[in-house]
Amino acid sequence: MPLVTLTTNQALADKSALCLALSKATADLLGKPESYVMVLVQDAQTLSFAGTKEPAALLQLKSLGLAEDLTSQYSEKLCNLVNEQVGIPSSRIYIEFSSPARHLWGWDKRTF
Repeated sequence: MPLVTLTTNQALADKSALCLALSKATADLLGKPESYVMVLVQDAQTLSFAGTKEPAALLQLKSLGLAEDLTSQYSEKLCNLVNEQVGIPSSRIYIEFSSPARHLWGWDKRTF
């Protein structure tokens, strides 16, 4: 049930390709089937970082049982992907990691 949200102030030419790249990368990072991964890409948002409107992004990765000791590795790989795909420097990307309790995440008329 991983959910990745990318919010950026950049207008993206090919959101679909980025969406699919994030989906595959997230499945690989977490060792979960890609069929469980959801990705939301929000481009051309009003977003400033460090007092400027230069290219920036906020990534949010939410997953049940997220391995907190691996978030540094996740951060490196996700920042690299966004940099390669969108051109945003990693110094202008924040990532929020969260691992909700199973009863706080629903799917298919039930919770996990």
